[in-house]
Amino acid sequence: MPTVIAAPRRPRLTATLGAALLLLAAGGCSVLDPDKIDYKSASAGSSLEVPPDLTQLAAQSHYQMPGGPVTASSYKAGQVAMDAAGAPIALSTIGDVHFERRGDERWLHVDRPADKLWPQVRDFWQDNGFVLSLDQPSLGLMETDWAENRAKIPQDFIRNAIGKMLDSLYSTGERDRFRTRLERGEQGGTDIYVTHSGMEEVYTSSTRESTVWQPRARNPELEIEFLRRLMVKLGVSEEQSKALVAGGANAGSGNGAAAAAGGARILSLPGGAPAVQITDDFDRAWRRVGMALDRTGFTVEDRDRSKGIYFVRYVDPTAQKKEPGFFSKLFGAASQQLPTAKYQITVHTEGRNSTISVLTDSGAAAPEADSKRIVKVLADELR
Repeated sequence: MPTVIAAPRRPRLTATLGAALLLLAAGGCSVLDPDKIDYKSASAGSSLEVPPDLTQLAAQSHYQMPGGPVTASSYKAGQVAMDAAGAPIALSTIGDVHFERRGDERWLHVDRPADKLWPQVRDFWQDNGFVLSLDQPSLGLMETDWAENRAKIPQDFIRNAIGKMLDSLYSTGERDRFRTRLERGEQGGTDIYVTHSGMEEVYTSSTRESTVWQPRARNPELEIEFLRRLMVKLGVSEEQSKALVAGGANAGSGNGAAAAAGGARILSLPGGAPAVQITDDFDRAWRRVGMALDRTGFTVEDRDRSKGIYFVRYVDPTAQKKEPGFFSKLFGAASQQLPTAKYQITVHTEGRNSTISVLTDSGAAAPEADSKRIVKVLADELR
């Protein structure tokens, strides 16, 4: 069952105005294409709290690497790709921007250092109408505040009649948040990952007197669309970005067997500690675990790829407290950050199998209850 957080009822339209405007409905209605995106028209929500110690981390050198801007020659060279027989194949690269796909995973690889990309990525999200609730170059982590896709609101006769002055009375009942992670590539350059989180407002009874906010499934299409838009920000044209995304189904993913996600299963390590096992080599296991951490609410504070360790902060989604729920901060209700703990998430590979386990921040065995909860969260995401 998803976590359900009580929230005060926020009507889509005031009752009086809604009743009056029903008389105008005879003109019929049309709905915008659901693929259209408009967060710029949404009013900014209240910022989510960031633990104070996250703003005090010393600058680190994980993202300092050689690289450079795209050149005209490299840009042109990336526009045509040939297979071994000389036949044209789907593009996956324009200039120094690579659209990567393996299985259901998509990300960008850019042949530039992260410190040069960071201001561009920050501007990108702000240009798309988002407020950043987390902006930590030392962590390689950027996160937007919750925002509403106003393009999903019906463009009907009623809305056109009342005009933009009363536009704020309309709501989709959905909010979206995006996390962007920049990580140094093993061969240089920067990998950019974008992950989506969603919430939806649902009625608690047939009388529709109150609502609750609860998590909704992530939207992979939104992730892909913002990766595509980010490519445009980085110098790829609209047409080329669409070609890269369309061609990504065949480029850089290998054959079907190699691209298929390795199924996740929970097992016990010697000594009884729970762990997750996936059928992936280290490179893919490392990437999949990183994306799973992003999507399940962990904050990656540091990483050591050579040792296969993510240093994370974990917020227990089942924790109970008397104060208003964590997600009530979406709309300004007073709340405090849930208790957090730090852990090491380790990735160890032998042959074709990779094992993901949980340790304390100091590298000791984590408490059994904590390990079981975290392992289950990761296993559910990796399946």
